Amino acid sequence: MAGRLATELRQRTDEQLHSDLESAHQELFTLRFQAATRQLADVSKIRKTRRQIARLRTLLGERARTAGPPAADEE
Repeated sequence: MAGRLATELRQRTDEQLHSDLESAHQELFTLRFQAATRQLADVSKIRKTRRQIARLRTLLGERARTAGPPAADEE
């Protein structure tokens, strides 16, 4: 399952991945708040969301490394 998910994520653009990452961070905040107030029924969602954030960060990091170093201004 994780391989299929990673394949789907690799097909997304950088903007979409950044948007997904922001949404995952917001979801994690909400889940943590619900857990603190004892309103969260499925605590495994926190772990799944943290792993989703890690996947997105990994993909963005891979893309940044393959893009190469930024061009230096020649003066």
